[in-house]
Amino acid sequence: MERIYVVLEKSHTLLGRVARVLDPYEYTHITVCLDDDMKYFYSFSRFRHYGPFCSGFMRETLDCYAYGDHKDVKLKVFEIPTTKENKERIKKFIATVYRDRKNYYFNLYSALTMGIFHGFRIYKTYNCMSFVGKILEMTGAVYMDRKYYRYTIEELEELMASYEKEENYFSPETVENVHYMDKVGFWYNVGSFIKLNGTLITRLLTKKPFEEEF
Repeated sequence: MERIYVVLEKSHTLLGRVARVLDPYEYTHITVCLDDDMKYFYSFSRFRHYGPFCSGFMRETLDCYAYGDHKDVKLKVFEIPTTKENKERIKKFIATVYRDRKNYYFNLYSALTMGIFHGFRIYKTYNCMSFVGKILEMTGAVYMDRKYYRYTIEELEELMASYEKEENYFSPETVENVHYMDKVGFWYNVGSFIKLNGTLITRLLTKKPFEEEF
């Protein structure tokens, strides 16, 4: 058997802190790691700490989670078994998204309305929950009675409960994403917000969401 790792993050971002005020559940981000050293994490998230609307497929490192005054970050790690064939398929899926990453966007609408609509697809978009849900489905390790994009982080955690490996605080040894903490201006965020919403609305109106299904 092969294995992958699914990791929950207690995010230090403003949105993460606000979410924990509204809901005591502490983990607000979920990501996937393919290797035992857990150096690289794959998910859909913001590209810059200060630019929440410029977002999409991201290869994250620990310094994207612990930065500035935050010397460490709380993570909950699950070790998910899978077959060699399924892991190769997962790697191919991630590589496919990576090659076309400029055309993949963060599914903000689904993320914001999970409590109402319980997730929905938009062409070539994911959020951290749907991206990891897709990969978790591909492992064959858990039974999912709903579409992979209809699970919250907390519900994904419940599916993986028997595969929990550790829950601990982790600190980055080096800065890998050197531009992650670069400051961005007000108009950068305005432009990113307009571009993201324009793309999502256009795709909702003109594209069938499952045309690109892997």
